[in-house]
Amino acid sequence: MSTVSLSIPYTLGYELPFLDRMRSLLHGGDLAMDLGTANTLVYLRGRGIILNEPSVVAVDAETNRALAVGHQAKAMFGKTSRAIRCVRPMKDGVIADFTMTALMIQHMLHQVGVKRKFRRPRIVIGVPSGITQVEKRAVIDAALLAGVRDVMLVEEPMAAALGAELPVHKPVGNMVVDIGGGTTEVAILSMNATLYSHSIRVAGDEMDEAIQRHIRREHSLEIGIFEAERIKLVIGSALPFGPPRSIEVHGRDIATGYPQQVEVTDEEVRLALHEPVTAITSSVMAALEQTSAEVAQDIAMRGVHLAGGGALLKGLTERLHREIGVRFFRAQEPLTCVVRGVGRIVENLKDLRALCIA
Repeated sequence: MSTVSLSIPYTLGYELPFLDRMRSLLHGGDLAMDLGTANTLVYLRGRGIILNEPSVVAVDAETNRALAVGHQAKAMFGKTSRAIRCVRPMKDGVIADFTMTALMIQHMLHQVGVKRKFRRPRIVIGVPSGITQVEKRAVIDAALLAGVRDVMLVEEPMAAALGAELPVHKPVGNMVVDIGGGTTEVAILSMNATLYSHSIRVAGDEMDEAIQRHIRREHSLEIGIFEAERIKLVIGSALPFGPPRSIEVHGRDIATGYPQQVEVTDEEVRLALHEPVTAITSSVMAALEQTSAEVAQDIAMRGVHLAGGGALLKGLTERLHREIGVRFFRAQEPLTCVVRGVGRIVENLKDLRALCIA
């Protein structure tokens, strides 16, 4: 089996300005990463989020040489000849293609100024709470192969709670639902510990795939995964609100194979999203059933906080409140909530290192 070279040309993507890259080197290993199914974000101590790119890699199918990573690779997805292969190396929140993930991490660390010939950095990476030991090892090995000297992992629900500025260090029950691209993490936290956590592999990607299936079934139209994501972002919702809306969808007619376009309504999209939203609701209800009376009281008073890109689905907080009876709040900037939480650990590594998992 051929392997992919991890020597990435300077022409890939963009590079940070010179001063930012020098700051990264001076700070040594003070980097945080949210290695997500849909997007990967990097946080630099003292600077905040300095990189946010799609988790996509494009390689030459014959030589296995990297051609693009991130935004450039996403723009090529599904539009290349057989000579170019576009890969999403993360699946359901964990590594599906080890070599491609290592290449992607190396490229992104290179963009922020990390190179093997300089001092190798430390990095803290957010991972799903349900990750196995084998999957943990894959994340660590991929980061080490990319050129870091030390890797620490933190569970994404704890990172999301820190990013939402919840008092996880106090004897108070804090409930977080992190709806990412590949997984939904439901966790209850108190006194810097996880009282309950559960991960289901139903999240943003599953919502997109549900829209794809609906349009294929109802309109005999094949659409790409990123077109489905666009539909979700524009007219997707968990509850009806406002006047009816529709969007023009482009794809390939299944019967003729020709390019075709159809009008899809917001009601259709809600119908398509019903199953994944119901699965997320059931996961939250299962978590609440496992709490003690004291923690349940805290959650009833403080509510449940939503993070991750899936939290941006219109009407989701209202639907969850309607079906469960507890107040739900969308965290500020839910897309970056996890990496900001991992960043807080990087900023205070001496005090918060205990939050990292072995």
